[in-house]
Amino acid sequence: MFQCTVEYPDSTEKEQIMEVTSQPAAFEPRDFHTGLMSCCDDMGVCCCGFFCLACLGCSIASDMNECCCCGLGMPIRSVYRTKYNIPGSMCNDWMVAYCCLGCAACQMKRDINIRKSNGTLKP
Repeated sequence: MFQCTVEYPDSTEKEQIMEVTSQPAAFEPRDFHTGLMSCCDDMGVCCCGFFCLACLGCSIASDMNECCCCGLGMPIRSVYRTKYNIPGSMCNDWMVAYCCLGCAACQMKRDINIRKSNGTLKP
């Protein structure tokens, strides 16, 4: 517990006791459910990513309640990682999105599908 003094405009002081509690994290830190190059784990997502990457991006954005224009690239990957407490960095997100955008998008969509099936996808 912390004790602090509050000074009011009429020059009176009053001591207050404040209890500080920490909030538990929504999700335990864990990696993506599938690897970056695990495209064959879900052939439907893989085909969508290969033949119509923009459609896959819109699907990802829709699942995350974001604008369809936000479905691909480093920003949406960083938001997703932060939301689900997945370890990594913005630099790593940028490199993954720059070097293998299709694989990164497929990995996110597979992870979203897994979270949907086990009921842990946040709206």
